[in-house]
Amino acid sequence: MDGSILIAFIFTLIAGLSTGIGSFIALIAKRTNTKFLCFSLGLSAGVMLYVSFMEMMPSAKIELTEAFGEKAGMLYMIIAFFGGMGLITLIDLLVPESGNPHEMHGVEEMDKKDALHRSGLIVAISLALHNFPEGIATFSSALTGMDVAVPITVAVAIHNIPEGIAVSVPIYHATGSRRKAFWYSFLSGFAEPVGALIAYLFLMQYQNPAINGMVLAAVSGIMVFVSLDELLPTAEKYGKHHVSISGVVVGMFIMGLSLLLLDF
Repeated sequence: MDGSILIAFIFTLIAGLSTGIGSFIALIAKRTNTKFLCFSLGLSAGVMLYVSFMEMMPSAKIELTEAFGEKAGMLYMIIAFFGGMGLITLIDLLVPESGNPHEMHGVEEMDKKDALHRSGLIVAISLALHNFPEGIATFSSALTGMDVAVPITVAVAIHNIPEGIAVSVPIYHATGSRRKAFWYSFLSGFAEPVGALIAYLFLMQYQNPAINGMVLAAVSGIMVFVSLDELLPTAEKYGKHHVSISGVVVGMFIMGLSLLLLDF
């Protein structure tokens, strides 16, 4: 296996299994540090938005215009971008709100009556469904280069930590077992490396500039949707507006600076 592909798999595994970190925090902490969580979610969104529009979309445009010409290439890029958004939107629509892992809950909410009625298994499956396309996105972006791979892996990992919290809390209530809550949350993160495996088996064998461009544009669409529909609204819910926006700005700055430094 090519070294870059192996690294992409490793990064995807790290990002996916970070749900276990969130689960661990949820089960030992007395109260969620909402300000820090809010800033972290904003930072993750900033990284994803910056790399999508400043790195991956320009690369997709170059690949597609070389393959199809200026106008047709732009058209395919737009279709792929909104197609990625459509995929993650469809998954959101198929997952019931009561089982949606992006409906975050802190440790302090564990005593609320409605949490007792949540099914831990449904929540874990819901998280797996959401993480599957994110695994494709992380794997594909990691193949772009180390300058993109590292910050995207960190961003997705940060994104998955509160998801681990959201999954472990209801599972703890459903089973009464902290061990089961941790492992269900931890193992549900395996959906991301599974997504990476699917990307490798079905996309890599057809790899050419046109396919690469379509995948980059679609991955950008997924990451932009995740940032705007999940990360930023959750950050706003958990903390103050300016804290989350500060995280976005810092995330964009870190991403921009890292790309600049790695170009030298």
